[in-house]
Amino acid sequence: MAHHDSEHQHDPGHPHDHPHGDEHAHAATGPVADASVRVARESDAPAVGLVQATVWREAYAGVVPDEVVEAFEPPAFTRAWRTSLANPPAGAHRLLVACAGEQVVGFAAVGPSQDPDASPLTGELTAMGVHPHARRAGHGSRLLNAAVDTLRGAGADTLHAWVLATDEQTRAFFTRAGLAPDSAFRDRVVSPDGRTAREVRLVAAIGDTEQSTDNEQPTDTEQPSDTEQPSDTEQPGHSQP
Repeated sequence: MAHHDSEHQHDPGHPHDHPHGDEHAHAATGPVADASVRVARESDAPAVGLVQATVWREAYAGVVPDEVVEAFEPPAFTRAWRTSLANPPAGAHRLLVACAGEQVVGFAAVGPSQDPDASPLTGELTAMGVHPHARRAGHGSRLLNAAVDTLRGAGADTLHAWVLATDEQTRAFFTRAGLAPDSAFRDRVVSPDGRTAREVRLVAAIGDTEQSTDNEQPTDTEQPSDTEQPSDTEQPGHSQP
């Protein structure tokens, strides 16, 4: 899962289309007015595609071959998100967007966990990112909180998130939010030549508000965290972080 941001984060235990062109994914400088999180609409696909392409390029630089990073283009992500939003996959899949005013500046995708050892009540934060121009404004915290609320509302009692083993910034963000590694890891193929990248799993109980991630107040030092093998044709909204 790829994800970037940084500042005070609201406790995630109290968490998880109007048109936007690509340019709307950039946040204006200065104080953020009317920051919010909402369910994405099909017309948000271009803005989400731009944010994801930008964040994924940062996250995977040096991890995957340059040609793979160069393939992280907004149009490819936009097409995948538009298709997913127009024809949502079965199950409790949701795409959430963080807004500064009316500008989409971040996103988070959640759904049922695809991990073989997960129970039917396990949800997953499959992808998350905040545009570099909108960081340090709390958007990452709000997205994580909304993601937890969304999964809990769908009946989930456990949250899973996968992050690159080398991504200390994202891991720190989620750890401050109350998630913890459970020793699970996986090596994902990330290039046509068979190169792999190791990911580690972080988990949290979210069924009971008193014991969920709302006991912590992390900072939005989110980095791209993606459980899907990075590619310009990946299907967002599935098991990605």
